[in-house]
Amino acid sequence: QVQLVESGGGLVPSGGSLNLSCAASGGSLDTYGIGWFRQPPGKEREGIACISATNGPTYYPDSMKGRFTIFRDNAKNTVYLQMSSLKPEDTAVYYCAARTWYSCSVYGVFAQAMHDWGKGTLVTVSS
Repeated sequence: QVQLVESGGGLVPSGGSLNLSCAASGGSLDTYGIGWFRQPPGKEREGIACISATNGPTYYPDSMKGRFTIFRDNAKNTVYLQMSSLKPEDTAVYYCAARTWYSCSVYGVFAQAMHDWGKGTLVTVSS
């Protein structure tokens, strides 16, 4: 089991950018597929991006393509989510989650498939 801690959330104006981090301890992230998810107020959790284990391919749902980029730095045992052109509807708690040897290109980014979760970081986009 790996422990995940998200950081980088905060208040950002509409149209702005933000980079989130997901730092891991208790395991080497390169053997994990990592997903980023978010849960807007009063709504269900949704998948944003996924990066496969062992530097495998990334996956983005069609609705998330273009403004979000996921990448990892194995030396820092951290996965990042780069967000741009943010909108008020992007306001949510953002979570990272992990599962060993997960292939995002095969399985997509599904919360139910993930085993380990961080506690989330709040992103608020002002209009």
